[in-house]
Amino acid sequence: MAQSNSHHEAPQVQKFVAPQSLKTISIVLIAVGILTFIVGLMKNPDRMWTSYLVSFFFFACMGVGGLFWVSLQNTVNAGWSVSVRRYAEAMTSYIPFMIIASLLLVVGANRIFPWTSQELLDSNPVVAAKAGYLNTTFLVIRLMIFGLGCWGFKKLIVGNSLKQDITGDDSLTTKSVPKSVAFLVFFTLAFTMFSMDLMMSLLPTWYSTIFGIYCFAGLFQSFAAFLALVIIYMKRKGFVKGYVTVEHLHDVVKYEKAFTVFWAYIAFSQFMLQWYANIPEETEYYIMRSQNGWMAVSLGLLFFRFIVPFLALLPRSAKRNENHVIAVSVLILIMQYVDIFWMVYPNYFEGHMTFGFWEIGIFAGFAGVFLTCMINFFTKHSIVAVKDPRINEALNHHVSY
Repeated sequence: MAQSNSHHEAPQVQKFVAPQSLKTISIVLIAVGILTFIVGLMKNPDRMWTSYLVSFFFFACMGVGGLFWVSLQNTVNAGWSVSVRRYAEAMTSYIPFMIIASLLLVVGANRIFPWTSQELLDSNPVVAAKAGYLNTTFLVIRLMIFGLGCWGFKKLIVGNSLKQDITGDDSLTTKSVPKSVAFLVFFTLAFTMFSMDLMMSLLPTWYSTIFGIYCFAGLFQSFAAFLALVIIYMKRKGFVKGYVTVEHLHDVVKYEKAFTVFWAYIAFSQFMLQWYANIPEETEYYIMRSQNGWMAVSLGLLFFRFIVPFLALLPRSAKRNENHVIAVSVLILIMQYVDIFWMVYPNYFEGHMTFGFWEIGIFAGFAGVFLTCMINFFTKHSIVAVKDPRINEALNHHVSY
């Protein structure tokens, strides 16, 4: 079995102290986002709200992705991930803001969702037939079920983990299992509706039975990429020694690799089935994304979300090279944004591609909030679950393939 010299270090965890530069960056990003939002409401509300939707969905996936991964580790009783689980738990600290941001999203519903137009309902019987589901009141209810449900499970699951740091009660580990299983069931249904509501309904005449899985594949791939970056940051800053090693990074990067392939499989399946059936209500989605400059973006997703990461993460050594992992992970995160942008923007502005200040400014605001949430979490809690009864398994983790 492959071993790393880092396993011979005496395990040590330092209290997380965020560099002042990191705090400053987060504050500046939030300020840029707020300014962009205010100016956008006055000058260009259409671009502001569409860019808001893209960034909102991007970071919602990151926050909920952290809770999904933690629940998955608890369900399968994984020991190797105990020493890096806290990083995913930190990502769930964004969920309360996600709830607030979703309510703000509803404020712009008339500019975001075409099915809010009475003129469209009157002229298109297909859309009118969906009015029982696609209406603002029911949208708010579903968003609240998703947001409050995720927040409630976060309090239960992550709360047990944090409580264990104080009490050292081993039974909290087993108590988290049924809660985690329940969340996975909840997530399966709720995230599917969340994706349909915010992404698929932007073209209300179109439908795909695997669209929720497509969005989930992107969520997990980008989550694993961000988790890898956090692991590398914590290791390089010296906050953890012995507890987090190249072996843990290797396994997290394997998630990146696996879901790079899974995303491509689902993306191809969705495209191939609709291309083969050649039904106008289905093919319009891809026709829109092959015109007005969107073909380059569509091909870019193929090459830079699948082919490049797949080949780049193929060798074993690549998964253990920090600089290499950073480059690939950043690329995956960029392509996650591009993918969501690709799902949203062809439905607006007469199908023409546009990108600029509004998109960058709004994304900066969300990034600042997400970063602030994680900084506050790490500042308040231990960055390693050192009292988890499976911590010795994590300390002695080795990857042989």
